[in-house]
Amino acid sequence: MNTVLTGILVYISAQLLIGVFVSKKIKTEDDYLLAGRSLGVGLATLSVFATWFGAETCIGAAGAVYEEGLSGATLDPFGYSLCLVLMGLVFSIPLWRRQLTTLADLFRQRYSPRVEKLAVLMMVPGTIMWAAAQIRAFGQVLSATSGFEVELTIACAALVVIVYTMYGGLMADVITDAVQGVALIIGLSILLTIVLTAGGGWQPSIASIEPERLVLFKTAENENWLDIMEHWMIPIGGSVIAQELVSRVLACRSPQIARQACLAGGLLYLSVGLIPILIGLLGYRLLPGLAEPEQILPQLAQQYLPTFLYIIFAGALISAILSTVDSALMAASALLSHNLIVPLLGTIDESRKVRIARLAVLFGGMVAYWFALQTDRVHSLVEQASAFGSAGIVTVVVFGLFTRFGGAYSAAGSLLAGTVIWTAGHYAFDLKTPYLIALGGAIAVYSTIALLELKLHKIAPL
Repeated sequence: MNTVLTGILVYISAQLLIGVFVSKKIKTEDDYLLAGRSLGVGLATLSVFATWFGAETCIGAAGAVYEEGLSGATLDPFGYSLCLVLMGLVFSIPLWRRQLTTLADLFRQRYSPRVEKLAVLMMVPGTIMWAAAQIRAFGQVLSATSGFEVELTIACAALVVIVYTMYGGLMADVITDAVQGVALIIGLSILLTIVLTAGGGWQPSIASIEPERLVLFKTAENENWLDIMEHWMIPIGGSVIAQELVSRVLACRSPQIARQACLAGGLLYLSVGLIPILIGLLGYRLLPGLAEPEQILPQLAQQYLPTFLYIIFAGALISAILSTVDSALMAASALLSHNLIVPLLGTIDESRKVRIARLAVLFGGMVAYWFALQTDRVHSLVEQASAFGSAGIVTVVVFGLFTRFGGAYSAAGSLLAGTVIWTAGHYAFDLKTPYLIALGGAIAVYSTIALLELKLHKIAPL
């Protein structure tokens, strides 16, 4: 086990060194937050894939499928693959052409600076919860490898990802995404091959899966199609306009590259995402009765892989987690620094903007660490991260990007309505479809206030 842990530490150190090396070339805010807007289709595709392919797929989705069968794979890989393709087809080119730095800039351009700041307050919590999910998954991998308590390994994981993210900015993230994406595909492919061999080969392994565990759309006695739609709308509506994804679009050299990268990244995501789903299905028979279902991938790897291959696999899992968590912390940093802090300071030089962005990473990382300690499951934390505040965000973005209908008051009302309705429905009233209700409420509030704005042409600006 010491050999495995040493190998993982060497791998993490290599990632940190890449971040330090790239950090020397960072001179401006655009360099740090958007990689100088210089990405080509190859790096952008791998970055879109690696950013979204994180703990929720490798750890969370595999564990959910282990527990629930294929119906546990609603979010990953199917929902998030569709989200990436939708970004490519619908949003990528209009967003790129606006020459934004963050998604919140759209709210300032289309509505007002106050709506911009309100949008930041709606987006940052979900982004930090997303980072927290990755940190918890990182801690799960380290715990399974080292034998230390999960709380200790989560603390170590938080420290690593905060330092890693503070140094390199988006360019380091993109470069390591390319390495991490390849390592991830190799690692998962090795584990799948070994698991299939342990099950007697492809045909006997697939034949051993109970038919009832292969149902994608499964409804319990107290569920209906609205419940299924709720599970699908959370990853689609909650992530299609997430700052982590938008930053990749804005960092591309052209709008055509942005579209191609999202479409190719979505297809790659679906293809590779089916591997942990299949491993989760097969693992139900190979390792029955796990107390922690989200440990299924690390446990199978420990049991069936020799030391050298296990190091490769553990490095692949860490790759997936690092490439996602630093993107989430970068997204929170960009929103906090560029849209909230820098405007308060007036005219400042580029080096100071970069320092502020790095301090925002530190703050976001500390909050994400706290969230990571408060939850038991990566999968549930990811779902909450996608849902929080996003009903209002996606509503306002669609109206603002594609229509001239509505103004600052309708945008602000929709943002608040979406967040309040989902929070109350999810936490206070335990509703079965809080996201659909919040989305409907956000659209209704936006439309109602927008019609009033049309009638009252001389209302004071917000």
